[in-house]
Order: sequence, then structure tokens, then C-alpha cells
Amino acid sequence: MIFTISQLAKDFNVTTRTIRYYEELHLLHPLRSESGRRMYSKGDVTRLKLIIRGKRFGFTLEEIREMIHLFDQDRSGRKQLERTIEYGNMRIEEVTRFIQELENLKSEMEELRDEFIKKLNESGEI
Repeated sequence: MIFTISQLAKDFNVTTRTIRYYEELHLLHPLRSESGRRMYSKGDVTRLKLIIRGKRFGFTLEEIREMIHLFDQDRSGRKQLERTIEYGNMRIEEVTRFIQELENLKSEMEELRDEFIKKLNESGEI
């Protein structure tokens, strides 16, 4: 099955410019019709799914490119899975640190709020 750039943009809720950018980065490799129109294969659709998912999880385009190219080099997928796990573990650590920072911020804000409520209660304003 062949897909147009407009179809992919609509299906993945991205701009056609974004898809062309991924092509410039050699993440996608569409064929061209005689008139020069891009024709995307099921393989391109799969790659675009991986790119979109990778971006959602916070991977850089360079990391995504490396993971995709590892699969091209080793069709068993082992190297790609190993690298994906490595990058995934790093991302999980980053997210865990960020969550902890947010929890700390929330606690600080709750303490300040409670102090302010206490001050207002003591002053008889509430």
C-alpha cells in the first residue's frame, strides 16, 4: 500500500513539513512517482510511528535515528532493542528525577500555603 504525504500528515497529526524534515534527516525514505510525488510505504509508516512514539517519550531525533538504523543493520532487532532499553532506562531516570522535583515543589507550596492560612487564622481574618 502506498501513502501520500498528506495522508500521513493527517493520520499522525503532524505537518507535511515535519515529514519532509524527517526525510531530510534520513529517517524516512519515500519513493518518488514519475511526477516527483512522494510515495510512502508501509515501512515508512512504521518508521513514522516509531519517530512519533520516540518523540512522545522524550527521545532526541538523533537517538531515534540511531535506533532505527540499528534495526536496518541487524534485522534480528537485538541491537535496536538493547539500545532502546539503554535509552529508555536513561529517560526513566530523568522522568523519575523530574517527578521528585515536582513532588518537592508541591510539598513546599503546601507548607507555604499552610503557613499563610495559619497567619490569617491568627490575625482573625478567616
